[in-house]
Amino acid sequence: MRLAAFALLLFAAAAHAAPPEDQWFTVLLDGRKIGSFESQRVVKDGKVETTQTLDVSLDRAGITIHLVNGESATETLDGKPLAFGSRSKMSGIESRTDGRVDGDKVEVTTSTGGATQTRTVVWPGGALLPEATRLAGVRAGLASGTRYDVLAFQPSSLDAARVTTVVSPEESVDLPGGAKKLARLDQDMVFSGTTMRSRSWVDAQQTVYKLVMPIMGVDLVLLACDRACATAPNQSSDVFERTMLAAPSAIEPAELRSAMRYTLVARDGAKLPELVATDEQRVEKRGNERIVTISPQARTATPAERPRPEDFRGNDYLQSEAPEVVALARKAVGDANDPTAKMQRIETFVRGFIKDKTLNVGYASALEVARKPEGDCTEHAVLVAALGRAEGIATRVVDGLAYAPGFAGKDQVFVPHAWAQAWIDGRWRSFDAALRGFDSGHIALAVGDGDPWRFYAGIEQLGTLELRKAQALPADAPAVP
Repeated sequence: MRLAAFALLLFAAAAHAAPPEDQWFTVLLDGRKIGSFESQRVVKDGKVETTQTLDVSLDRAGITIHLVNGESATETLDGKPLAFGSRSKMSGIESRTDGRVDGDKVEVTTSTGGATQTRTVVWPGGALLPEATRLAGVRAGLASGTRYDVLAFQPSSLDAARVTTVVSPEESVDLPGGAKKLARLDQDMVFSGTTMRSRSWVDAQQTVYKLVMPIMGVDLVLLACDRACATAPNQSSDVFERTMLAAPSAIEPAELRSAMRYTLVARDGAKLPELVATDEQRVEKRGNERIVTISPQARTATPAERPRPEDFRGNDYLQSEAPEVVALARKAVGDANDPTAKMQRIETFVRGFIKDKTLNVGYASALEVARKPEGDCTEHAVLVAALGRAEGIATRVVDGLAYAPGFAGKDQVFVPHAWAQAWIDGRWRSFDAALRGFDSGHIALAVGDGDPWRFYAGIEQLGTLELRKAQALPADAPAVP
């Protein structure tokens, strides 16, 4: 499971809810305390410096993962962007991004897995950092029914998200320090192809006192309180368990080697999310159901699904140009000279190369895995994808669910999982080095480039689905059309 993406989503919800001057929050997930959030705003030398830090602990199948994410921004008093930064540390793995804004250009330095690169990117026109976001809210005011849009820049993903805010009347809000009259803001953030919804309660200066974001079928809540309250001991909250999907019955290995058809519905009346279609997965809408047909025999891709130039290149999480990754790819493929054989050898190589199969790693980049071969499905997936790109093959990373006869004390469940796809013979074909290969027990939720920021659509769906039916199709059934 992309635990990193889950933590980054928590940070995204809090980071752009309008920064208070100096405030602590307690962070709750499904009513259980999992960490703290600190926001600081300093005005100095004609500049506004905002620093926000999220510190949470999440349980995953009995293992506690500690995550610290921070973002900073420097702006002029009227909200002109000057600089920004992002820090993420999980299980000892750290990544950093620093940017300096000069007009419509940004010089960005990133460091992931010990690999540092500097490049110039375009600043999204009209994008705002936290102080400018706060000022936009102050100008809009808190009259009930007010509606306004801002383009909020995301330092961790180097892009901007459209945020629509609707103001509701004041209401009394219970806080650890006592009740307070606050206006409610309902916000929709269009993020990675889907919409992330949140509610916040603010005063006239857009100081946030409470924020609620539904995620994985439960609520993430931030409540303003003093430092002692925010940093009090955390409570156990197994985020992994709530994301597993129970199968209606056992699925035999022979069935998984053929085609499978699944009927999915939304759990507890939640809105049924969209599911991604891939070369191996077809999704049909039937009222409140989603019928998902999966076949290892991939169909021919449509032009819209063909690889993009960036699917061949390295990035901050798939460092396919790094010498260690290039050398590992050559070792993996040996004398294989066609894409199918290369990817099959890469899959087998990675399965054996990562000897320490552990959930202790939150999310590592390919270079980090090459240097320290340990981790779970995400580490297998990013390394397979990076080795493929090092060999000139377009690849991408898939987030989804995979069937397991038993996992973490549960029988017949689909567990959060990640694997890789490679563009071979005009289609995207899946490879899974963490398991015994790809089969029809893999339900794809989202595809991306290995960056955990790109997987909100998949994370959003975890915990909201119920599997009503799992049907094996006849051996002579046609492949996914």
